[in-house]
Amino acid sequence: MTFLTYTMFLCLASMAFSCQESMDLELDLLPRPLIIEYPETRLKNMTEELTMQCTSWRVAVESNNLNPWKMIPIECADYVEEYMSGPAYNFDLEMVSKEARVYAKSIELGDDGMDAWIFDIDETLLSNLPYYSDHGFGLEVFDCVQFDRWVVEGEATVIEPSLKLYEEVSWLGFKIILLTGRSEDKRNVTVTNLINAGYQNWDKLILRGDDDQGKSAIEFKSEKRKEVIEEGYRIIGNSGDQWSDLMGTSVASRSFKLSNPMYHIP
Repeated sequence: MTFLTYTMFLCLASMAFSCQESMDLELDLLPRPLIIEYPETRLKNMTEELTMQCTSWRVAVESNNLNPWKMIPIECADYVEEYMSGPAYNFDLEMVSKEARVYAKSIELGDDGMDAWIFDIDETLLSNLPYYSDHGFGLEVFDCVQFDRWVVEGEATVIEPSLKLYEEVSWLGFKIILLTGRSEDKRNVTVTNLINAGYQNWDKLILRGDDDQGKSAIEFKSEKRKEVIEEGYRIIGNSGDQWSDLMGTSVASRSFKLSNPMYHIP
């Protein structure tokens, strides 16, 4: 290679290097597209946070730390529907039934046959989920007129864990008393619905009479429990989905609260 040729090669190489360096610099200065940081992760975290908030709300409901309330939070609609329609709700019912059966078997009953167990009906023995699935699982304010129309159809389904408890306490020798906020004019359809669902041989079915209209659930049920005690019964256990089924006066020796985040009855 001649000196002239070598010199020209060095010049061309230097120009090429300078050109590439300039291009790299210009590329670094070009505007870049805006990238939203981890959109899927952020959405997932938001969903998890909402789930935790709705779980916290449901725990507050079940522990009676949040009352009175008229409807579920709108942002928890999907959460409550998933809970009520999925396995979690049934697991919770099974836990209550199991603990109640253990307690019932631990009791030494008297010889007079006056040891009693009280059951509420709706969302305790019978499930109205078909009705509530049409009403947002509690997203609508409770409408007693619409609900009564559903009751008259007599299509409420059995709550299996409660049927297990019901059969257990009956076999053990407890007198079974059904105490419900349903009105007296629903007696026949209620009896038929209960029998179709598998419930048999209760001792009393107490419904709201004309004189009981307008009373709160806690007032009505307290009065009826008092009457039961005055008849000589000993209320050993009480099962209900509302705190108003269990609290007030003349309460049971032990009460068992079933889960229900769909509605609150004072």
